[in-house]
Amino acid sequence: MSADSQFNASLKAFCKRVDHHLNLWLPEPAGPEARLQEAMRYSVVGGGGKRVRPVLVYAAGQALNVQVEQLDACACAVEIIHAYSLIHDDLPAMDNDDLRRGRPTCHRAFDDATAILAGDALQAFAFEVLAADSALQTSPANQIEMIKLLAQASGSMGMAGGQAIDLGAVGKTLSLNELENMHLLKTGALIRASVLLGAMCSPDIQADKLEALDTYALCVGLAFQIHDDVLDVTADTKTLGKPQGSDQQQNKPTYPALLGLEGAQQRALELHQRAIAALKNFDESADILRQLSAYIIEREH
Repeated sequence: MSADSQFNASLKAFCKRVDHHLNLWLPEPAGPEARLQEAMRYSVVGGGGKRVRPVLVYAAGQALNVQVEQLDACACAVEIIHAYSLIHDDLPAMDNDDLRRGRPTCHRAFDDATAILAGDALQAFAFEVLAADSALQTSPANQIEMIKLLAQASGSMGMAGGQAIDLGAVGKTLSLNELENMHLLKTGALIRASVLLGAMCSPDIQADKLEALDTYALCVGLAFQIHDDVLDVTADTKTLGKPQGSDQQQNKPTYPALLGLEGAQQRALELHQRAIAALKNFDESADILRQLSAYIIEREH
C-alpha cells in the first residue's frame, strides 16, 4: 500500500471511529427537549465534515503509542466544541451565513433561538464527555488539566476571543502580527488543544516531545486558517460547502488581502515545513501527523 493510500485509509478509519462515538454520546431526540437535541445532532453528525481536529487527537496519540480507545473522549470533545463554534459563528449576529457543509446552517434549518441553545448545550456537553468517559485511563489530576486546556482553548483567550477580534476587525486593515494573533486564537487554539489532548493521553510523555508537538500544532493551526482564506478566493461554493467569497463580501481581513494570493500560499507552505521540522525526533509513528500537515494546505475544501 502506498503512503497516500495508507494515509487515506487511516483518515477514513479515524473519521469513522469518531462518528461512531459521537453517535453513541449524543442524546437521542426525545421528550420536550427533542427539537434541541435534533439541532445538536444535525450540527455534529448530520452533515459530515473533515474531522481534522479529532483526527489530530488520534494522530498525536498514535505518535506516542497511546491505545486508540483512550483517545475517543478527547476526539469527540474537540469535534463537539468545533460544532458549537460553527453554529454560533453562522448566526445573523455573527457571520450571518446560510450554508455550512453544503446544507442550511443550524439557525436556517431550525431557528435562531434553537441554534443558540444547541451551541450552548454542545459546549457544555463536550466537557461532560471529557469528564465522564471511563476509557480515558489517566490520573484525576491530568484529567483536570485536559479539561482546563480545552476550556482555555474555547474561551476569551482562545476561540471566542479570536472571534471577538475578528468581528471587531471588519473593515479594518490589520498588520500581519495582528492577523496571525487573531487566527492563533480563533482557529489555532482548538487545533493546538486537539494535538495536546492526544499527547496528554500518554502516561509518560517526555517534556521535549510535548514541546515539539506544541510547535507542530501552532504551525498547522495557523496554516489551516491561511489555506481557508486562500480557498475563500480560489474555490467555488459547491466545493466549499459554504458561500464562496464571503470573507471579501464581509470586508474581513485575510491573508490573501494582506499578502496577496501567492504570498499567502507561500506562508502556509513555510508553516507546513516548520511543522514537519518539529517532528524530527519522532519515528514513523508520527507519519500521519506529517501527512496531515501537508493535507491541511492542499485540501480543496
